[in-house]
Amino acid sequence: MATDTGLSLRNQVMYCVFVRQYSKEGTFRKVTEDIPRIRSLGTDIVWLMPIHPIGIEGRKGSLGSPYAISDYRAVNPEYGTMEDFRELVDAIHAHGMKCIIDVVYKHTSPDSVLLKTHPEWFYHRADGTPGNRIGDWTDIVDLDYSKKGLWEYQIETLRNWARIVDGFRCDVASLVPLAFWLEARKKVAEVRPGAIWLAESVEPSFVCECRAGGISCLSDSELYNAFDITYDYDIYWDFVDCLSGATVSADATGAAVYGAAGRVGLSRYAQQIDRQEGIYPDNYVKLRLLENHDRMRAKQLIPETSALRNWTAFLFFQKGLTLIYNGQEMQDRIHPSLFDKDPVDWHTGEEDLSAFMSTLAALRKTPGIAEIFRSGSYHVEAAGEDALLAEYSLYSDRLHSGKAAEQDQGASTGNIVRLLGVFHTNAAKAPMKVSLADGIYTDLLTQRPYRVESGVLQTFGAPAVFRV
Repeated sequence: MATDTGLSLRNQVMYCVFVRQYSKEGTFRKVTEDIPRIRSLGTDIVWLMPIHPIGIEGRKGSLGSPYAISDYRAVNPEYGTMEDFRELVDAIHAHGMKCIIDVVYKHTSPDSVLLKTHPEWFYHRADGTPGNRIGDWTDIVDLDYSKKGLWEYQIETLRNWARIVDGFRCDVASLVPLAFWLEARKKVAEVRPGAIWLAESVEPSFVCECRAGGISCLSDSELYNAFDITYDYDIYWDFVDCLSGATVSADATGAAVYGAAGRVGLSRYAQQIDRQEGIYPDNYVKLRLLENHDRMRAKQLIPETSALRNWTAFLFFQKGLTLIYNGQEMQDRIHPSLFDKDPVDWHTGEEDLSAFMSTLAALRKTPGIAEIFRSGSYHVEAAGEDALLAEYSLYSDRLHSGKAAEQDQGASTGNIVRLLGVFHTNAAKAPMKVSLADGIYTDLLTQRPYRVESGVLQTFGAPAVFRV
């Protein structure tokens, strides 16, 4: 694990902006205008999807993918000027947030600046032409990290951007050598101490498939040597399985493959979350998400608003860094295209979840509660097929220390403080058995009283969180 990863990331919220689709104008300036609203959601970090120029050659759709970059050291003129970008970052900082940008270092567009100036830095097919090694990514060509000149160029590029922004989300980080990421982190820290490093890690099945084909691919455990945060793709398909009633997996490109119907259930999903507690470093941070630019909208997966509210509350309760993808707060069900103009629908007619998200985010930062989210041990279990029970526990002597266990402070003493979350994933109102003494408990989200009698909690079908 990156030894200087701060556990405070577990209290924070990240908001992802796809500049092209954020507004009909698709510019930095329109995002800048909306920064106060983004902050009001409880956002701590703004992640900007790729801001760089997009290649023309091999372009998919009318506008091309922002992940087919032609110049790492410039901004996309369709979004605005470098001055416009700096003003956006300044606005983010002025509102007390940090800004990270997308780093797409596995590949470039086929007409990139680097391919023109340094063709020797690219992977070449048997016939000598540049190409890529995975899937249907026909609009990109792969870089070759056996060339140390490439390392120097890429790291200097990161250092240049780090003088403006606070960190990086690294696209398919698993397919770039770990040694490069370790060196990059070290060099970036010289100009931006405490920079945030988020890795787009990949599904275990994808790791295995790449390795079987002779392609090096890093697991989450390997990535944690250089990164603060990895995706929770290691359990993503278990999440989808328990919603869809169908077996779901990923193909070589990461796309969903749906198999025969047969509900996997909440219990397996809960077990997979618990497994993360035992296989990752003590200070691991997962990016918790219901949706992103590569996955279905949450509203498509969870159409009923009451159920979606419960899943949203569980998202914020989970151990890790919470991700909101632009439009998620408005229950937008249309997944924006990566290749054509397809703006977020900010007037869906659905319930606006912004205030709800703000309340959930505030709970994560509440004194006496924030420490539990930050340092507590985490356990999740299913209550039948309609609810999840999630619990943090922390010894009281660690409640205000904010220190990770690996610092070896000796055995913990005192009482155990618990934080219990109840989430009705199908918005059912059935009572459930809980490990609480009989009595009245106050929901920290609504201040509503809940009764436990004979070990059974009387519920209202809404999410609830109790400190005990």
